[in-house]
Amino acid sequence: MSDLRDEIEDLYADYAACLDDGELERWPEFFTDDCLYQIVPRENYDRGLPLALLLCESKGMLQDRVAALRRASVYAPRSLRHIVSNTRVAQADGAVIRVRANYVVFQTLLDDVTRVFNAGRYLDALVREAGRLKFRERVCVSDTVVIPGSLVFPI
Repeated sequence: MSDLRDEIEDLYADYAACLDDGELERWPEFFTDDCLYQIVPRENYDRGLPLALLLCESKGMLQDRVAALRRASVYAPRSLRHIVSNTRVAQADGAVIRVRANYVVFQTLLDDVTRVFNAGRYLDALVREAGRLKFRERVCVSDTVVIPGSLVFPI
């Protein structure tokens, strides 16, 4: 179990570094082809309501999101910093590994102070593909429905 925990911690650290370093083209590679990525407010998640702030149901949709960010979206320059903690393996029997972790994303706009952009928890389903762990599901349960400014980058 210790080796699995280390592998999960490495996956989460690589994921955060990818986003923090602005390497968005690498982001979809953390997911399986048939995946789910969503950002949903805690209130909706707790009530079982389907409305998400962002929903992608395949790696192709993640790639489209990156292409839109690079070519079509207009937003103020910013840097992000992801802090991931309290990673817990909820279930590791069978092919799917269920993991839960807390996250905080800090955002710094050009010529502004650093602020908490979003906080919440990751609810993930990981599978092994070609010898490495990938996200089959990443549900980002945001503690709030209010997003300061706009939701530009993945969480």
